Order: sequence, then C-alpha cells, then structure tokens
Amino acid sequence: QVQLVESGGGLVQAGNSLRLACAASGRTQSMYAMGWFRQAPGKERVFVAAIRWNTAITDYAESVKGRFTISRDYAKNTVYLQMNSLKPEDTAVYYCAADNQWAGSRISNAHEYDTWGQGTQVTVAS
Repeated sequence: QVQLVESGGGLVQAGNSLRLACAASGRTQSMYAMGWFRQAPGKERVFVAAIRWNTAITDYAESVKGRFTISRDYAKNTVYLQMNSLKPEDTAVYYCAADNQWAGSRISNAHEYDTWGQGTQVTVAS
C-alpha cells in the first residue's frame, strides 16, 4: 500500500545534528501513522519517534525526547526526523515505517507497522 525511501544518514560528531527524511508513495492519505525506529549493533530494533499522519500527534522515546523532532510534510508525503545534540549511543541504522491501518497497538510498537524503509546509517563519533 505504501512504499518508503529513506535518506539523510551519515557520520557526525557528538553534539551535532542530522535530519533524516522518508518519502512515502502509494496510498499515503489512508496512513494511520509514520514512525522512526533504530537498531544499534547487537541490539534489538527500538522505537524512536512517531507521528499520526492526519493529526500530527507525536510520540517519542524517552531517550530522544527534547533532542529529536519528528514532523511531516503532508503535501510531499514525507516524514522527517530532526536529530539534534547527537550522542554516540544514537549510532544505529534508522528505519522509517508506515502504519497503513491501525491494528490496535500504540504507534510506539513496531508490530503496529506494515511497511518499512530500507534503513539509513547514522554514526555519531565521540
């Protein structure tokens, strides 16, 4: 129903910023939410941030609250993750995800999502 293409990853020094983008195509108007998840080496994929597509209501992991901002450009069918004050522990592959239809879980739950982007590497050097 939805296809996602991510961009914006890279290598930065601790304290600096990056902005990730995820462009969606397909039946985007019916999406329930879009989210960002990340997977660090040797770790499970965890929730980072999510946004309700229609209402723009957001949710954040406690570890990124106050540093990261998720937003969407409705007209461009694109969701962004502005990452400020980056820390080495933010190093991970970041995945964009689309919740095409609400399946009953919170938008912080990876199992709620139906479509996933290819992932983009974010590396924060100390």
